[in-house]
Amino acid sequence: MGSVVDAANKLIWVQEATESSHINKKVKVVFVLGGPGSGKGTQCANIVKHFGYTHLSAGDLLRAEQNSGSENGAMIKNVIKEGRIVPSEVTVKLLQRAMEQSANDKFLIDGFPRNQENREAFESVIRIEPEFVLFFDCSEEEMQKRILNRNQGREDDNMETIRKRFRTYIESSLPVIEYYNSKGKVRKIDATKPVEEVFEAVKDVFAPLNDKVAS
Repeated sequence: MGSVVDAANKLIWVQEATESSHINKKVKVVFVLGGPGSGKGTQCANIVKHFGYTHLSAGDLLRAEQNSGSENGAMIKNVIKEGRIVPSEVTVKLLQRAMEQSANDKFLIDGFPRNQENREAFESVIRIEPEFVLFFDCSEEEMQKRILNRNQGREDDNMETIRKRFRTYIESSLPVIEYYNSKGKVRKIDATKPVEEVFEAVKDVFAPLNDKVAS
């Protein structure tokens, strides 16, 4: 059902991505990965404040697009509701647009790439490799507890969808982390600790980049 519409929408995104093949400025990108509820968003806010990065959440960009009334919105909504991964071309295009519209040249990309296809699409379309991958390592039990305790009114925070998101993360996202680990680009953080302790570990990761710390 809806396959013709989905295919047409996907084709539109492929054509746009091909026409504007890369970012027209030099940028520094850090991928931020971890399971749902691992605390990525909280730590990204801290990094933005202290190190001057712009935080781009793939999930937030997709949710904004699905609520924008665009022709891709319905497709994105259905995919997210089913716990599946949105076609790479869609997410890459949204990230590319956000980076081009920003005055900054340092970006935290949160929750992306979620699979190898995402990674390959990002590198081939935008032609950038990350400085490193910040990986928030957290047990499934702890992540589940955090998700159920938070009250954000998100449609994808019900038990059935949470389980689907965990399965997707294990099957699709962990191989991406393993890929970057083989290239020496993964910086692993123990995300089970309190927020303040986690950020101390994060600061140790960013310090070698000589990024200016905000006062």
